[in-house]
Amino acid sequence: MQQSGVTVWFTGLSGAGKTTICKFVEQSLLKQGYKVEVLDGDIVRQNLTKGLGFSKEDRDENIRRIGFVAQLLTRNDVIVLVAAISPYRDVRNEVRQKIGNFIEVYVNAPLDVCEERDVKGLYQKARSGQIKNFTGIDDPYQPPTHAEVECRTGQEHLNESVTKVLEAIFARQTHV
Repeated sequence: MQQSGVTVWFTGLSGAGKTTICKFVEQSLLKQGYKVEVLDGDIVRQNLTKGLGFSKEDRDENIRRIGFVAQLLTRNDVIVLVAAISPYRDVRNEVRQKIGNFIEVYVNAPLDVCEERDVKGLYQKARSGQIKNFTGIDDPYQPPTHAEVECRTGQEHLNESVTKVLEAIFARQTHV
């Protein structure tokens, strides 16, 4: 099976469901024999972008580095699944332009739903002032204006979200 490289960029607030959807998409693609790599924002921050903080400049650099790795993998015909808050529209668009074959997935959940799902207690810490520059609380999140896929995780079942993403990926594949 020949596959085309593509970067699937999951963006949304912390707790929206990016990583969850990403994992299910990955499992489905692997079962079907596709080459897949996952770049999860939390894991990338422990390795590739260790030492970067959460200022706008550091967040932008974090996304550019993730984008660079995604670009390398995409041009080598790997399906790259990126799950990163990536709060700023301009940097997401910059990465989109560099990668080329790019599917933006807006994982859209209301703030109250994200806070309910917050197992790490990050929103509570941000609201109490223990965490500064937290996206959605005291730092903005800029939703995509033209995402190829929107997953409304507060309203739809996980299977619906996964199916939408898989359909977008399959629409970009060329089988030889």
